Amino acid sequence: MSRFIVLRLLHTIFVLFGLSLFIFFIARVMPGDPARVALGSLATEEQVQKLTEQMHLDKSFPVQYYSWLKSVLHGNLGKSLYTQRPVTTDLKEYLPATVELILFSFLISLVIGQVTGILAGYFRNSWFDGLSRLTSYVGVAIPPFAVAIFLLLIFSYILKFTPVVGRLSLTMNPPPQITGFFIIDGLIAGQLGIALEALKHILLPAASLAVAHIAQEGRITRSSIAENLQKDYVAAHSVYGIPRRSIIFKYLLKPSLIPTVSIMGLDFAFLISNAFLVEVVFMWPGFSRYAVTVMLNKDLNAIVAVVLVIGVAFAMVNVIVDIVIAFLDPRIRLRRREG
Repeated sequence: MSRFIVLRLLHTIFVLFGLSLFIFFIARVMPGDPARVALGSLATEEQVQKLTEQMHLDKSFPVQYYSWLKSVLHGNLGKSLYTQRPVTTDLKEYLPATVELILFSFLISLVIGQVTGILAGYFRNSWFDGLSRLTSYVGVAIPPFAVAIFLLLIFSYILKFTPVVGRLSLTMNPPPQITGFFIIDGLIAGQLGIALEALKHILLPAASLAVAHIAQEGRITRSSIAENLQKDYVAAHSVYGIPRRSIIFKYLLKPSLIPTVSIMGLDFAFLISNAFLVEVVFMWPGFSRYAVTVMLNKDLNAIVAVVLVIGVAFAMVNVIVDIVIAFLDPRIRLRRREG
């Protein structure tokens, strides 16, 4: 297994290298002069030429890429033309907000999706199975931003159960930055009021992102359990008098979760790129809003950094999914050992 993990990590490095090369090339061949876009139409030719030289845009593509890659390996992603700050500073400010949001959303979808999927598979063809099937169809069909607007209207404006927008109330100062996650930082700093307020603010946007994934993952788990219930080894266990509940939770659950784990891994990575509209609705100061903004402003350094962050997220999640699947399915571990 350790050899498998090392090989997957090496493969990930090559994938990220190819991704950086590809997106760097695409960003350079896009129409428009990045220096002119950054300085505006009123800038003089001397100012544009000076910025062009600073960004190495007057050099050949291999020289530009080598200079950029060398800086990245030293932890320097360049300067954002939109915010006029180092891109690493922007990532430190915006990325934790989105990661906290998608982690909370992933936790909601994991718990509710798996519980409903297991119960629907256990009580197959019952009223609960039919209800979960109906709600899953609705959940998959409705886009996250529509769910966000609906939840905001009901729980914030009508019932006034939750705050409206942002990560904290305007009267509160953020907790000391340790992880960048307001809930965790508030708990570590002993500021329970801030942690509770951050939890109230994150509930609706996280639920808006989680609805579609709850529906999808719940149905996949239900279908997998229903299919595995027809297997011969389940019938054999039933003949031996093993209770149905023990069969499902002791012998059936692990192999039934394999398809769901694969989908959950992709869903987690997609949450980063799909969070934009939800962040707009709730005015969440996150990475996804920043990503769309820098793309619209043709901010080359920021665009490449954004794509690399999303690529790293996809790559690392795929490695984690492979490890979890190898744990759930002993046949994979045996094949790795024989190889």
